[in-house]
Amino acid sequence: MLPLPEPRDFPPRIATGAFILNSGLGKLKADEATQQGLHGMACTAYPFLKKIEPDRFTRLLAWSEIAVGSSLLIPFVPTRLAGLVLTGFSGGLVGLYLRMPGMREPGSLRPSQDGVPLAKDSWMLGLGLGFLGASPRGAGAARCRCHRRHRRCAH
Repeated sequence: MLPLPEPRDFPPRIATGAFILNSGLGKLKADEATQQGLHGMACTAYPFLKKIEPDRFTRLLAWSEIAVGSSLLIPFVPTRLAGLVLTGFSGGLVGLYLRMPGMREPGSLRPSQDGVPLAKDSWMLGLGLGFLGASPRGAGAARCRCHRRHRRCAH
């Protein structure tokens, strides 16, 4: 049986999952101008995406966001698996931030005024990486006094 998430994992999973799910649901209703804008920005950072039509790209992005958000919100999805999904998704967003011209201050990782909306996605990468490091037996097992004294315990 897969371990359920630790209680401490629920707040960041719910907040992040709801945010991403909402974004995906909104993109399902995107008009043509929005589709063109999303596709154009993605193609600037990832040129191989030019092969995909803007409406198809937007639908794929929307369903990807819905899947990522749902994986975080569904409690029986293990935190490490949800972390892997979130890390992959947010890694692409951070890559977009790093590759898009004008998003950063010259010679720096600091965001320009235009880059702040993309730079904020770095918190999702941090959460995803944190979830990947989650102990499968819970944080308490790794930190209990018995382990510190090199004794076996019932954890």
